[in-house]
Amino acid sequence: MARPERITGDGVRRSQSERLRRRRRWYVALMGTCVVLIVLAWNVVRLWSTPAAVAMSAVAAVLPPIAVIVANWGEDH
Repeated sequence: MARPERITGDGVRRSQSERLRRRRRWYVALMGTCVVLIVLAWNVVRLWSTPAAVAMSAVAAVLPPIAVIVANWGEDH
């Protein structure tokens, strides 16, 4: 089942470059969050709480597949 295309307020579809730029920003934000979580968990948080560091690492491990799904969303047309 195909998703309906989003249309802007004036009835014109957004350009492909604009959609790509938006998806790329989301991808970079998610991957940046992943790197920050790993660095903080392994270098700072583990000194105070090992379970918190493991939880942060687990969240960071889930983010890359989500980032890939977001980056490729809607490109199968």
